[in-house]
Amino acid sequence: MNLNTLPKIELHTHLEGAAPPEFIRRLAQEKHMDLSGVFDDAGNYAFDNFLHFLKVYEAATAVLQTPEDYHRLTLAVLEKSAANGVIYTENFVSPDFCGGGDLGAWKEYVHAMQDASDMAEKSHGIVLKGIVTPIRHFEVGKAKEVAHCAVETFGDWVVGFGIGGDEGAGKFSDFAYAYDMAREAGMHLTAHAGEFAGAQSVRSAIRDLGVSRIGHGVRAIEDMSVVEELVERDVVLEVCPGSNIALGLFPNWEDHPIARLRDAGVKVTVSTDDPPFFHTTMNDEYNNLARAFSWGEDVFKEINITAANAAFCDDATRKMLLEKLE
Repeated sequence: MNLNTLPKIELHTHLEGAAPPEFIRRLAQEKHMDLSGVFDDAGNYAFDNFLHFLKVYEAATAVLQTPEDYHRLTLAVLEKSAANGVIYTENFVSPDFCGGGDLGAWKEYVHAMQDASDMAEKSHGIVLKGIVTPIRHFEVGKAKEVAHCAVETFGDWVVGFGIGGDEGAGKFSDFAYAYDMAREAGMHLTAHAGEFAGAQSVRSAIRDLGVSRIGHGVRAIEDMSVVEELVERDVVLEVCPGSNIALGLFPNWEDHPIARLRDAGVKVTVSTDDPPFFHTTMNDEYNNLARAFSWGEDVFKEINITAANAAFCDDATRKMLLEKLE
């Protein structure tokens, strides 16, 4: 069984978080920027815990300053993803990092990322769509600016709205207005929950924000009533096992709850989150899951069909993906 050759669909990746370390170092050198403390002696991203990870993430992201930088980044990330068999991916991107929330600047960044996406689709056969995210630990008021940027660029490439960042900052209800803006525009909705916050955060994301997908959501396993609500409401989880293990949520692959959630009837998908930060790839995720739970190609095909049906793409793209999975 060669899982590396399977076509894969990935719904949960942060564009900046997928930046190869060598790409960031090279860009920093071009700009004569000091990235002391971002990398370890081996050249990998260096952090001690989740909050430190967020600081390192933002420090690395600081070298990405122009639409051209994001064009180059998008090409570099998609080349890596395609090499792991990914045929469709959704990346989280934020106007907070791309133009500081200014709509005019954001449109230039979107154009650059979309152009790079088109190039990668032609050269590597991979399709990319963007999910716009406010950053939870930034000011709550900024979420409305981000939602405005999302709504104004919603269409072929910008397809969804989500929220990322520190789960301990604020309540989901604080962001309900921004989500209402996105919902009224017809955007698909997701939210990071149930990672460092517990099962109740998953329930809150479902009820307060009305999302159809949850980023992570794995701590729902701590409360079976939340698991049952996920099943009843047909909410799909964007599970990132390697990320969860690297950040210490679970001690090893065998203890990760993705198999228990799936056995309980929850729809699960598999993604890498911020792959170079967590020393993972989609091939690594599949091979580690196969080893831990004795999953075969039939299970991964089912998971990818779930991902295709949960993707925030148009129907024509979904049909194409399902055909490729067959």
